[in-house]
Amino acid sequence: MTGTKIGVGIIGGGLMGREIAAALRRWPALIDHPAEPELVAVCDINPAALEFFERIDTVQLTTTDHHELLADPRVDVVYIAVRHDLHERLYVDTVRAGKALLAEKPFGIDRAAADAVVAAIDETPESFVRVSSEMPFFPGAQWAVDYVRSGALGRIVEAKCTFLHSSDIDVNKPLNWKRQKQFCGDAGVLNDLGMHTWHVPLRLGWTPEKVVGILQDIVTERPGPDGTPQPCDTWDNAVIHSWARHDGAPFPLTTETKRIAPGQKNTWEFEAIGMSGGVRFSTKNPKQVEVFAFVDVPGVGREQSWQSVDAGSQSVWPTVTGPNFESGFSDAILQMWAAYLAEYLGELGDGFGCVRPDEAALTHRLFAAAIASHETGALVTPET
Repeated sequence: MTGTKIGVGIIGGGLMGREIAAALRRWPALIDHPAEPELVAVCDINPAALEFFERIDTVQLTTTDHHELLADPRVDVVYIAVRHDLHERLYVDTVRAGKALLAEKPFGIDRAAADAVVAAIDETPESFVRVSSEMPFFPGAQWAVDYVRSGALGRIVEAKCTFLHSSDIDVNKPLNWKRQKQFCGDAGVLNDLGMHTWHVPLRLGWTPEKVVGILQDIVTERPGPDGTPQPCDTWDNAVIHSWARHDGAPFPLTTETKRIAPGQKNTWEFEAIGMSGGVRFSTKNPKQVEVFAFVDVPGVGREQSWQSVDAGSQSVWPTVTGPNFESGFSDAILQMWAAYLAEYLGELGDGFGCVRPDEAALTHRLFAAAIASHETGALVTPET
């Protein structure tokens, strides 16, 4: 590899921190990428979490103090995956330290926190910040985005984007921070997973003008550290019905963000239907993209038809993987990082990029409007 060398630091050595470390080790799978990233530093307040990274020979610093990582001149880019209530302080510290940032969703525990991070970015003109959202980097998702952008839908009829998870279907699962408002935020599952359902709609220019929120707190107690039931006060499932516009025409847009979706593991789905065409994709069948069209059927005549096409392995950045093979979650993470670092170096061009700070801040306004709608039963206009 002969790209620009970039030192990467990770703050938060949990599940996603380990995933990112693994993705960077797979970097040679990308063809002619302008960046050559190397994981050089990791921070976690739990020393035991750092043990995983000590086996990676490029890591030169492990620490429990994020200030030490941010002061390291070997670190150019920082990925942060921590509790939502810690986002504001760590993101602002990272921006002001002059490091590029790939931040985890929801980009602050609430609107005020997100606005504070955006203010720090505005005060630091040389900063580069994006927000994590892996699922749209599946090849089939990219096909769906390109289909919509092509104009093939015609007058849009409706669209839907969902993220369906089942991690909380076990009522005996112990209470953790994602099920407590003080750490996760009032928006609950919307904070934790909502970026997955809004990255593509917002990038397509579908900004809701009015929203209706339908929220569920299904499991209200979970076992605490000693096994005694403790309050579980976050929303488990959230459906947002909204009105948006496509080419100036209004249409209903629905997003579903669920932690309790029986029968699901970790499924992202997108569907857009118009008068002239339509497209569907689900990570449940990662090679399959469905396209709607009017076709001539021999002996029958002109009919409506949903056709299935295999998307293969190629996404935003070309890889050595054969184009007929299928993609998975680890491939989507690699593509997200490929897009992030290419944009950081000014080499992404028209390629699909990670969530921008303004888009992340907007989701908090959408979530607040959805909560207000749920509480009042009214159609609510998101604040600007």
